[in-house]
Amino acid sequence: MVAAEDAGKIGVADRLGIEPGSVVQEIGWDEDVDDDLRAAIEERVGGDLLDEDSDDVMDVVLLWWREEDGDLADALINATTGLADDGVIWVLTPKTGRDGHVEPSDIAEAVATAGLAQTSNITVSGDWSATRLVAPKSAKSKR
Repeated sequence: MVAAEDAGKIGVADRLGIEPGSVVQEIGWDEDVDDDLRAAIEERVGGDLLDEDSDDVMDVVLLWWREEDGDLADALINATTGLADDGVIWVLTPKTGRDGHVEPSDIAEAVATAGLAQTSNITVSGDWSATRLVAPKSAKSKR
Protein backbone atom coordinates (compact mmCIF):
# COMPACT_ATOMS: atom_id res chain seq x y z
CA MET A 1 0.00 0.00 0.00
CA VAL A 2 1.24 3.50 -0.85
CA ALA A 3 1.60 5.97 1.99
CA ALA A 4 -0.56 9.09 1.68
CA GLU A 5 2.51 11.32 1.25
CA ASP A 6 3.90 9.03 -1.49
CA ALA A 7 0.52 9.02 -3.23
CA GLY A 8 0.58 12.83 -3.18
CA LYS A 9 4.00 12.91 -4.81
CA ILE A 10 3.01 10.35 -7.43
CA GLY A 11 -0.04 12.51 -8.08
CA VAL A 12 2.28 15.45 -8.69
CA ALA A 13 4.12 13.45 -11.37
CA ASP A 14 0.69 12.90 -12.95
CA ARG A 15 -0.16 16.59 -12.66
CA LEU A 16 3.13 17.43 -14.37
CA GLY A 17 1.93 15.28 -17.28
CA ILE A 18 4.89 12.93 -17.02
CA GLU A 19 4.11 9.60 -18.64
CA PRO A 20 5.81 6.26 -18.00
CA GLY A 21 8.84 6.01 -20.27
CA SER A 22 9.13 9.78 -20.78
CA VAL A 23 12.62 11.19 -21.24
CA VAL A 24 13.05 13.82 -18.51
CA GLN A 25 16.00 16.16 -18.17
CA GLU A 26 16.78 17.96 -14.93
CA ILE A 27 18.59 21.30 -15.00
CA GLY A 28 19.60 23.38 -11.99
CA TRP A 29 19.77 20.63 -9.39
CA ASP A 30 21.10 21.77 -6.03
CA GLU A 31 20.80 20.57 -2.46
CA ASP A 32 17.56 22.53 -1.96
CA VAL A 33 15.51 20.61 -4.56
CA ASP A 34 12.60 18.39 -3.50
CA ASP A 35 14.07 14.87 -3.47
CA ASP A 36 10.64 13.27 -2.92
CA LEU A 37 9.35 14.91 -6.09
CA ARG A 38 12.44 13.79 -8.01
CA ALA A 39 11.99 10.22 -6.75
CA ALA A 40 8.31 10.19 -7.76
CA ILE A 41 9.21 11.37 -11.26
CA GLU A 42 11.99 8.77 -11.58
CA GLU A 43 9.54 6.09 -10.43
CA ARG A 44 6.97 7.31 -12.95
CA VAL A 45 9.40 7.28 -15.92
CA GLY A 46 11.07 4.06 -14.81
CA GLY A 47 14.59 5.46 -14.74
CA ASP A 48 16.92 8.28 -13.82
CA LEU A 49 16.47 11.92 -14.70
CA LEU A 50 18.99 12.99 -17.33
CA ASP A 51 21.45 15.75 -16.46
CA GLU A 52 21.98 18.98 -18.32
CA ASP A 53 24.80 17.50 -20.42
CA SER A 54 22.56 14.90 -22.06
CA ASP A 55 21.92 15.29 -25.77
CA ASP A 56 18.85 13.04 -25.95
CA VAL A 57 15.54 14.44 -27.21
CA MET A 58 13.54 15.38 -24.12
CA ASP A 59 9.83 15.00 -23.51
CA VAL A 60 10.06 17.08 -20.33
CA VAL A 61 12.65 19.46 -18.94
CA LEU A 62 12.58 20.22 -15.21
CA LEU A 63 14.33 23.54 -14.65
CA TRP A 64 14.96 24.25 -10.95
CA TRP A 65 15.35 28.04 -10.83
CA ARG A 66 16.11 30.51 -8.08
CA GLU A 67 16.31 34.31 -8.16
CA GLU A 68 20.12 34.28 -7.92
CA ASP A 69 20.62 31.73 -10.73
CA GLY A 70 21.20 34.30 -13.48
CA ASP A 71 19.29 35.02 -16.67
CA LEU A 72 16.15 32.86 -16.86
CA ALA A 73 15.51 33.72 -20.52
CA ASP A 74 18.96 32.36 -21.48
CA ALA A 75 18.35 29.22 -19.43
CA LEU A 76 14.98 28.70 -21.13
CA ILE A 77 16.48 29.13 -24.60
CA ASN A 78 19.17 26.58 -23.71
CA ALA A 79 16.54 24.20 -22.30
CA THR A 80 14.64 24.18 -25.60
CA THR A 81 17.67 22.88 -27.53
CA GLY A 82 16.94 19.19 -26.94
CA LEU A 83 13.20 19.51 -26.38
CA ALA A 84 10.85 17.40 -28.51
CA ASP A 85 8.40 19.35 -30.70
CA ASP A 86 5.58 18.57 -28.25
CA GLY A 87 7.85 18.75 -25.20
CA VAL A 88 7.20 20.70 -22.03
CA ILE A 89 9.45 22.74 -19.76
CA TRP A 90 8.50 22.98 -16.10
CA VAL A 91 10.21 25.89 -14.32
CA LEU A 92 10.37 24.97 -10.64
CA THR A 93 10.81 27.99 -8.37
CA PRO A 94 10.76 28.49 -4.61
CA LYS A 95 7.34 29.54 -3.35
CA THR A 96 6.64 33.07 -2.15
CA GLY A 97 8.49 33.80 1.06
CA ARG A 98 11.18 31.15 0.45
CA ASP A 99 14.84 31.93 -0.27
CA GLY A 100 15.36 32.33 -4.00
CA HIS A 101 11.70 33.15 -4.80
CA VAL A 102 11.25 34.39 -8.37
CA GLU A 103 8.55 36.97 -9.08
CA PRO A 104 5.86 35.78 -11.53
CA SER A 105 6.47 38.91 -13.64
CA ASP A 106 10.15 37.92 -14.01
CA ILE A 107 9.09 34.47 -15.21
CA ALA A 108 6.57 35.94 -17.66
CA GLU A 109 9.18 38.32 -19.09
CA ALA A 110 11.74 35.51 -19.54
CA VAL A 111 9.13 33.24 -21.13
CA ALA A 112 8.25 35.92 -23.70
CA THR A 113 11.92 36.63 -24.43
CA ALA A 114 12.56 32.91 -24.98
CA GLY A 115 9.62 32.66 -27.39
CA LEU A 116 7.66 30.24 -25.22
CA ALA A 117 4.10 30.24 -23.92
CA GLN A 118 3.11 29.86 -20.25
CA THR A 119 0.15 27.52 -19.85
CA SER A 120 -0.32 26.81 -16.13
CA ASN A 121 1.07 27.05 -12.60
CA ILE A 122 0.85 24.38 -9.90
CA THR A 123 2.21 23.75 -6.44
CA VAL A 124 4.50 20.71 -6.47
CA SER A 125 5.62 20.64 -2.83
CA GLY A 126 5.68 22.65 0.36
CA ASP A 127 8.57 24.76 -0.94
CA TRP A 128 8.28 24.68 -4.74
CA SER A 129 5.88 25.91 -7.42
CA ALA A 130 5.98 24.94 -11.08
CA THR A 131 5.20 26.89 -14.25
CA ARG A 132 4.43 24.92 -17.43
CA LEU A 133 5.92 26.24 -20.66
CA VAL A 134 5.49 25.08 -24.24
CA ALA A 135 6.44 26.31 -27.70
CA PRO A 136 3.57 28.43 -29.06
CA LYS A 137 1.28 26.54 -31.45
CA SER A 138 2.14 28.91 -34.30
CA ALA A 139 5.85 28.14 -33.85
CA LYS A 140 5.15 24.39 -33.84
CA SER A 141 3.25 24.57 -37.12
CA LYS A 142 6.15 26.37 -38.82
CA ARG A 143 8.66 23.60 -38.01
